[in-house]
Parts: sequence; C-alpha cells; structure tokens
Amino acid sequence: MSYSLFAQTSGVTTMKLWNNNIPNFQTSNSKEEVTNTDYKTIWVSHVQEPSIDVYLPTKRIATGAGVLICPGGGYAGLAYDWEGTDMAKWLNSKGIAAFVLKYRLPGDASVKTSYLAALQDAQRAMKIIKQHAKEWNLTEGQLGVMGFSAGGHLASTLGTQYDREVYASIDNTDKLSAKPDFMILIYPVISMKEGVTHQGSKDNLLGKNPSKDLVLQYSNELNVTKNTPPTFLLHANDDGAVPVKNSLLMYEALTKNNVPVEMHLFPYGGHGFAFGYETAGLSEWTTLCYNWITFLMLKK
Repeated sequence: MSYSLFAQTSGVTTMKLWNNNIPNFQTSNSKEEVTNTDYKTIWVSHVQEPSIDVYLPTKRIATGAGVLICPGGGYAGLAYDWEGTDMAKWLNSKGIAAFVLKYRLPGDASVKTSYLAALQDAQRAMKIIKQHAKEWNLTEGQLGVMGFSAGGHLASTLGTQYDREVYASIDNTDKLSAKPDFMILIYPVISMKEGVTHQGSKDNLLGKNPSKDLVLQYSNELNVTKNTPPTFLLHANDDGAVPVKNSLLMYEALTKNNVPVEMHLFPYGGHGFAFGYETAGLSEWTTLCYNWITFLMLKK
C-alpha cells in the first residue's frame, strides 16, 4: 500500500493514516474546519482525513527517540499548535523526532462508533511510525506517546489498550505492534468515572448515557498492567477542568503494577497551560520531562 505524502511550506511532511480505507467511517456532509480561537490557538475540528505531521530533528543532534503527540480539546477539537506542533518543535530542538496526530473526533457525523475512532487513529499512527523507523532514524524501544488533557486520555488509552483489536487489519503495517515504549501524560483525563472525569470529554467520547461496561473500558486507571509502558505524569493542583485525581489514580495504578512512573504536581497552573510560561516555575516541567526521557534511553 502506498501512502500520500506532501511537503508543507515549513518542510514538515504530512502522512495520511488510511488513504481510502478509513475504518468506522460513513459518508456525511461534514468538512474539516481550522480556526483561530480567542487564545490565538489553531483549533482543528471535524477531522475527515486523520494524519500525522512528521517533524524530524537534524541528523547531527538526533537521539533516535520519537514521540507521537496527541493534542487535547475535550474530544471536541484539537488545540493543534498549542499542544501539538509547538511541542513537536521543542522536541526537535532536543534531538527527538515528533509526530503530531490529527485524529478523528467522536461526535463527527462521519464517525459511526464514537469511542473507537480516535483509538483506531492512534494505533494506526504508532504502527506507521514504527514501519518508517529506519527512514526516520528512530531507535527501537525509544518511541513514546504524549498527550494533553483529552489527548492525554487518548495517549493513555493507547498505552493501556494498544493490543485491543479496534479495526480489521488492512495491510502489512497492521502486523506491527501499536505499543508505545513510554507515555507522557500532561494534565490528562484518565478516568470516565463520575466525580473524577472531565464531563465534556466523557460526553463527547461515550455519549450522555454510556453503559457501565463502556465507562470501565475507558477508565484507563483500571486497564494498567505490568506491561503498561513507563509513564511521566504532570498536573496542577488547581486544575478546575480535569481534577488532579485523574493523575493520582493513574500513578497509584502504575505503582501497584510495578510500572516505572514519575509524577510532578504543581500548586498552580490551572488547565491547558502547555509550556507553562504564564505561571512562575511551571515551565520547568519541560526540563523534568526531557531528563526523564533521557534517563529512559540511557538505561536501555
């Protein structure tokens, strides 16, 4: 199967995930929209052609590591630069390849089963990146996933349900494992349980009245096993959108299963702070995160 590639003006390459074989898709009048929010953030909604934007560091500083980035947006849209392309550029400056995932949103008219689409796209993206590992100078065992808010839920779903069959294999790419080697979860939605979850993300992903089984399926603290990848967690205690309990529950589940985990809780920062430049001291999280990635790579 051949993939449609095209170079953007910035030199970034965009790769479609499915071409004409998008699973869980139905014909609709829906069209992708790209707008600028009041916070000067590029907001992408109604995604019709899921893809990855490929950001590669210069070969001279390349470490061999790579990260699939899942922007947040409450499963209603994607904060595409704020929690996506801006992060990719930062990772590139550290010699780490980055792949920004433009995933389908569960409520779009072109999606048949809401809660499957994003995970289908994330699994497929991870497999495609592994398929191109040699071409993109990636080292085996050093490919992680990073997610923010609802994107953190998607990243943690991938990290805990990478082997769940959510679409039928379409080519040799699907013979590869979708398992990430590590997870970076930034103010993530983890649980779908009442009193813990972010209600908007839950409603968008599972619907207004999901079954108990569906809630448990997508409460990722319940899906952690000893095989779950090592994890970096970051949250602010004053997060008014996604309760810090999400990260605490994930930390508890990871430690219970003897999975290496590092967590940083900041007293202030609220939600959606990305690099954290607007709160004193919060921007230090990127240094902590990079040091953690480096430790993982050196340890292998």
